[in-house]
Amino acid sequence: MSNHAGILLLLLLAAPAAAQPLTLPPEQRPAWLSRDGIVMAGSWEPLYFRVRRDGAPDYTPTPEQRAAYQREHSPEMIARLKDLGVNFVMLHCNKGGGLEAERESMADAARFARLCHQHDLRVGVYVSSATLLWELMFQEVPAARDWVLLDRDGQPRTYGRAAWRYFWNRNHPDAAAYHRRIVEFAIREIQADLIHVDNYFAGPGYDACSIDRFRRYLEETFTAQERVAMGAAQLDAVRPPDERASDLLQYAWREFGCRSLADSYWDLTRWARTLRPDILMECNPGGPRNGITPPVDHGRLLQGGEAFWDEGQRPGYDKGQIRSRIPTYKIARRMNNVAFTYTRNPLEMAESMAFNHDCLGCVCWFEYAEPYDHPGSKALMAADLAPSIRFFHRRRDLLRDATVIADVAVLRSFPSQVFAGAPGAQLTHRVEQALIAQRAAFQIIYDHQLDDLRRYRALVLAGCTALSDRQLEQVRRYVDAGGRLCVVGPAATHDVWNRPRTRPGLDDLPPERVVRVAAQDDPLAAIRQVCGHAPTVEVAGPHGLAAEFTQQPGRRLVHLVNYRSGEPAREVGLRLQLPAGSRVKSARLASPEREADAALPFQQQDGAVTLTVSEVRVYEIVVLELE
Repeated sequence: MSNHAGILLLLLLAAPAAAQPLTLPPEQRPAWLSRDGIVMAGSWEPLYFRVRRDGAPDYTPTPEQRAAYQREHSPEMIARLKDLGVNFVMLHCNKGGGLEAERESMADAARFARLCHQHDLRVGVYVSSATLLWELMFQEVPAARDWVLLDRDGQPRTYGRAAWRYFWNRNHPDAAAYHRRIVEFAIREIQADLIHVDNYFAGPGYDACSIDRFRRYLEETFTAQERVAMGAAQLDAVRPPDERASDLLQYAWREFGCRSLADSYWDLTRWARTLRPDILMECNPGGPRNGITPPVDHGRLLQGGEAFWDEGQRPGYDKGQIRSRIPTYKIARRMNNVAFTYTRNPLEMAESMAFNHDCLGCVCWFEYAEPYDHPGSKALMAADLAPSIRFFHRRRDLLRDATVIADVAVLRSFPSQVFAGAPGAQLTHRVEQALIAQRAAFQIIYDHQLDDLRRYRALVLAGCTALSDRQLEQVRRYVDAGGRLCVVGPAATHDVWNRPRTRPGLDDLPPERVVRVAAQDDPLAAIRQVCGHAPTVEVAGPHGLAAEFTQQPGRRLVHLVNYRSGEPAREVGLRLQLPAGSRVKSARLASPEREADAALPFQQQDGAVTLTVSEVRVYEIVVLELE
């Protein structure tokens, strides 16, 4: 088989349509984002939708519901949110019922947004649920029947048990054009600061549009000979593959799904930026989980915007293990994105301040004018959140414009995780979790970031069995330039389409630059060995303590988060390598639990500083001022 398909796949992995990433650099984003950060309150379900969602046979609200909805959109609600420390409100705009059916609701959103802006609240708007409320939509746009995603049996894909919600194909040209009209309303009439598109996980289906696009994808990506080998010789007979199809055809379908979602998001961003160049774009594909799960590929998708949602697991400590959103935040930060999460207790807020960037999270849900702790909950926002919210606002100087310090990069390889099967993804995840537990200075990267490895002492390939020739060359260039490599388990035994190589592709690297361990061995010992000398930061503390390391001009910061509720982490030791020629002039501790910072004794010798934090209840920041 020729290199034709592999080269095209590499271009697609680098970016949809081989384009430059659309994520705005910091200097092109609105100034308020870095200056103020985001403390979010949400209520993005239109009134008529709530009625149907909550069990009514139609979309008609009761007088009581309408009265509560009006209170929710009042100046009094804005005052209450500001008292809670909120500075960003996520509103409804369109839920998929159509422009006519939602005209009144969209006008309500525009009026409330004007009030929010008058009171210095930034506004994001919900412009797409990825579903059609077909009972309404088909009346307004009969042609929308052709936009619906179909399952293998030819039936509409529904939103779980909500049979009144059909998923629509984001890549259908007419559906995309209709969606652009909603985004235009959000930008021009609501004057939104951010556009939110939900449920970015529904990929291509078995509808005519999906099938036609898949056939064109096969024609453009593979040669005629390759299509014969994969069982797709007759393009007009090809359908989405089942488990009986060839491996290569199934791999192509998975890659096509990831490409389709990313393309649709990028296309929407490009168009929105013709209306407002600095509009912030955000999608909800869910969190990155334990690996890449088609049709969602965060590595490609997030290059199309500035933020994404993770509504997944809540952080905590179970059976001796940290349960966290740290991978979500690390991926967001490395992709120059902001992660949106629900932050309902001091631990969740601490985790977001330590690992996220420019966002504390969504602190309440104010549907029907009460600040609940998250959507669907009847529990009010917790009273003990106030110190963390105040700290986020008051100490922006410690959070703003900070960059992550990392010794090590761990690769999430698309072909290894998506084509080669679960074991590779599981091994990558195990290494990530081990690094979190040991408080290592690391980041998570994707394939397109292999050209930017100079910032790291070492690259970790754990479970990366399928790599392209170009990726092998990127790794070799990094090693030749002085970088070091840690290989956990087999590596580069297969090519970018998971075809076996005659010999592993990285076996010829200088042995003194590479440490190799078996999949079942201790990856931490190997990573420590490959770094060659003392890591930039070392933190000695009990299980359940996590750390992140950031820097600002003339300053180093260590964020310590204790996941063990009610069990303070005591006598936490730190050792930090200092930049050449630098000395520490002061050390202090900052925390939401104190109004004033506490001085911290330290010792420095041989270009390093050591110190001890006597206690971490939930969150402490070690602040080192350098001279």
